[in-house]
Amino acid sequence: MTVMSQTSSTPKRVNPYAIAIKLLRVGDKEIELDQEGYIQDMDAWSEDFVRALANEEGLELNDEHWQVIRFIRDHYAEHHVQPQVRDMIKHFREIWGPERGNNRYLHDLFPKGGPQKQGNRLAGMRRTKGEH
Repeated sequence: MTVMSQTSSTPKRVNPYAIAIKLLRVGDKEIELDQEGYIQDMDAWSEDFVRALANEEGLELNDEHWQVIRFIRDHYAEHHVQPQVRDMIKHFREIWGPERGNNRYLHDLFPKGGPQKQGNRLAGMRRTKGEH
């Protein structure tokens, strides 16, 4: 991943709080991320983006990761906001059962910030309001 400073005169900045832009190579394109790894242009998201970012973050994706990523994206498409962790827990408890449908397991799946941070980054979402 290439890191470059971003000036306020650059019109491509989507996140007004981004102070630096990282470039993630996805195929023959470079996707802009903010300094925390969140995508700048949500329309630039693709499954290839997920694979590239997961590789960059050292995460080996499995079917459960993809289920969470798709849940986050579907929830956002329907409600225009990322799902809260408690909504994810409720949903995945119904699908996976209580042994895996819980906060601890979701954080084990996404060890770099849990589903709210790493999951949102991979799903092409922005940093959630109030996130530290």
